[in-house]
Amino acid sequence: MLLKISGEAFCASGGFGIDGRELEVIAQEISAAHAGGCQLAVVVGGGNIIRGAALAEGGHINQATGDYMGMLGTVINGLALKERLDQMGHPARVLSALNLTSVAESFIRGRAIRHLEKGRVVIFVSGTGNPFFTTDTAAALRATEIGANVLLKATKVDGIYDKDPHQHGDAIRFDRLSFKQALDMRLKIMDLAAFNMCMEHDIPIVVFNMKEPGHIAEVVSGKAHGTHVAAE
Repeated sequence: MLLKISGEAFCASGGFGIDGRELEVIAQEISAAHAGGCQLAVVVGGGNIIRGAALAEGGHINQATGDYMGMLGTVINGLALKERLDQMGHPARVLSALNLTSVAESFIRGRAIRHLEKGRVVIFVSGTGNPFFTTDTAAALRATEIGANVLLKATKVDGIYDKDPHQHGDAIRFDRLSFKQALDMRLKIMDLAAFNMCMEHDIPIVVFNMKEPGHIAEVVSGKAHGTHVAAE
């Protein structure tokens, strides 16, 4: 299975950087899921460290440079998560799409699969290694490459709604959706490139609230949480 975690999950609400308590929550949740015996890979975002895209939109830097800066932010989060998982007795490896051999292994598909087969948590960082692609696309790409059975998208809400539940009290949450339904309703689940890749390769997507204790382990074990998106 592949778990996508946003960079914001690593910091307190409205905060910045890595909050030790939030890191502990993430590591504990992944630890519980990994203890269940699944092969688990993780893609982390880097928005808590830097938002290069925002700098680029303001005209301060070139977008490609901003995207590379964001990739380096994911490396910081990945290293922190690896360190904590190792300390908890769950061996982890960080595989980077950028060449950063001093701190991470370079991504090679066969190497990633071998680590998973040996029971290690694999943490993918640096996105796809290319600018102009989001970490959602990186998650869909890595899920396809390792042959993941499902892509788990951890968020701050408990599933997919027809509109923003934080702004609309009458927002309706979906338990299940087909890829076609999600496209027809123009629901913003992931960026279009990532969503299409999952649809093309028949990789179901589960969107759930990871801030609820035990949710990652429960979703990994097959318990219904959030919204499940799959083929017809």
